[in-house]
Amino acid sequence: MNNTPNKKYETIPPHVEDTARYAVDSAFNVHMKLGQGLLERNYEKFMEIELKKRGCTVKRQVKLPIKYDGIVYDDEYYILDMLVDDCLILELKVVENIIPLHRYQLLTYLKHSGLRLGLLINFNTANIGEGISRIIN
Repeated sequence: MNNTPNKKYETIPPHVEDTARYAVDSAFNVHMKLGQGLLERNYEKFMEIELKKRGCTVKRQVKLPIKYDGIVYDDEYYILDMLVDDCLILELKVVENIIPLHRYQLLTYLKHSGLRLGLLINFNTANIGEGISRIIN
């Protein structure tokens, strides 16, 4: 029997959960003030402003190199919409419907970054609460 803990079932650290709460609160504020219909980059900018008000460090359009066979390829990379406090990935969308591909995209980012939690946020919804999904690696 393997006694190695499975990372997938470990609790998300409290500081990551706090950051996620700040991000959800920020998404609600941005959506309440702006509503639907803007471009993704607009929501990204105003999410950054809201998160910084809460004391978070925010990086936008972060390059995440692709690793293959133990080799890091700096010239091949994913681009994360937002990285908050170096522990939470935010993937923002403005789409009619979230599809499985969007969830797989964020899960891939989590796997390649070594991070545990990401939020997929679709701002093209009347109720932002229905537009937020937690993705755990």
